[in-house]
Amino acid sequence: MSPQRFEMLVGLYGDERMAAILSEQELITSWVRVEAALATAQAEAGVIAPETAAAIVGAATAAAIDPVRLWRETRNVGYPILPLVRQLDEALPDEHRGRVHYGATTQDIMDSGLALQFDAVAARLAELVGGFGDAIAELATAHVDQVIAGRTHALQAVPTTFGAKMAGYLSELARDRARLAHAREAIATVSLFGAGGTSAAYGEQAVKVRRRVAELLELRATDIPWHVARDRVAEFGAVCALLTATCARFAREVVDLSRTEIAEVSEAAGHLRGASSTMPQKANPIESEAVIGMAITAGALSSALYRIMEAGHERAAGEWQAEWQVLPQLAALAAGALATAQAVAEGLQVFPEAMRRNLDADSGLVMAEAYMIGLAPRLGREHAHHLVYEAARRCRATGEKLSTVLSGMLPDGAAEAVGELRPEDYVGNPRTTVDAALSEWRVRE
Repeated sequence: MSPQRFEMLVGLYGDERMAAILSEQELITSWVRVEAALATAQAEAGVIAPETAAAIVGAATAAAIDPVRLWRETRNVGYPILPLVRQLDEALPDEHRGRVHYGATTQDIMDSGLALQFDAVAARLAELVGGFGDAIAELATAHVDQVIAGRTHALQAVPTTFGAKMAGYLSELARDRARLAHAREAIATVSLFGAGGTSAAYGEQAVKVRRRVAELLELRATDIPWHVARDRVAEFGAVCALLTATCARFAREVVDLSRTEIAEVSEAAGHLRGASSTMPQKANPIESEAVIGMAITAGALSSALYRIMEAGHERAAGEWQAEWQVLPQLAALAAGALATAQAVAEGLQVFPEAMRRNLDADSGLVMAEAYMIGLAPRLGREHAHHLVYEAARRCRATGEKLSTVLSGMLPDGAAEAVGELRPEDYVGNPRTTVDAALSEWRVRE
């Protein structure tokens, strides 16, 4: 094969274990495992001789395949299984040749191999989701009472707590984990249906052989062909894209709260970490940026998943090939985003003093709703809203604190009834929120 391009983003921030699962060797291994299981099942069903099956199983190893030859011949054939079968057949004694791949079609082997490989992909992604979620759970628990300005439309809105903010991410990850489990079950399905999906070439033992192959490979069995029904594949890829999007939402939060003017959190510190080649003061949020970059890429790639589902008749004509490129990339990006987001969460520096300082910015207007709600029983909601709105305009014009301006605008008795409100007194029920998210997260699939 020609030299492979270096993918810098995944090369720097990808997950090594996922890279191994998606490697050339594991791809070839998945195919020979299917061929070995097929031979075993056919021997048990009396389709081929037991000694022939034993010979095929003995030969069916990745070490028996010359990858250089395999890919050279694949370039000519268009698909890798015919060249693979020829190499396996050549490794057999003469008396056992001609029985490898008996009754199967190329896509049977490749789709069953895909099921094997992506069952392992899903298992690794589940581990990574667990690691990231556990790190977020730690943040939610540690900062459940740490008051921070909640922001809507990028502007301060009402007080909340950093723990409650993290609870939202934890709940999202719990849903991501459930989606991944469903997608894993769907994609880990054997495919042995022959050239046109009829299983005719497998003979009368087709169902028995298919179900035994599924059992041997620890995959789900189905009696409905899915050569062109690619919703399983599209669903799995979409889940990968969703995982990266969850990671990116967290990473974007870190980037935004790290801004010099906000400075409420920061990625882990380190010598020259996030350094600039020209600005000595810089400590850029490099891991969060990498997560966002991987998510942007995954989101763009995911659009191909719906084109894959357009495959027509009983065999695709180009749509299938798109999977070969897109699905492994989505899996690699999801793994990299999850691993890197976990590193960000575990190393995150949280600055309570900055959070408290920012609550007093903009004349303390983050408490405007709190004052309105406090005044509403006495003045009525609309009157209270109008009065606090006018006070906010005056605060921005003069720089005075909201509590000071309001005290001079309220009718007799109203100011005393409300008093001076603190952000700590207007955060709702953060412990309820965090406890609910932790409860969701602890329900393992």
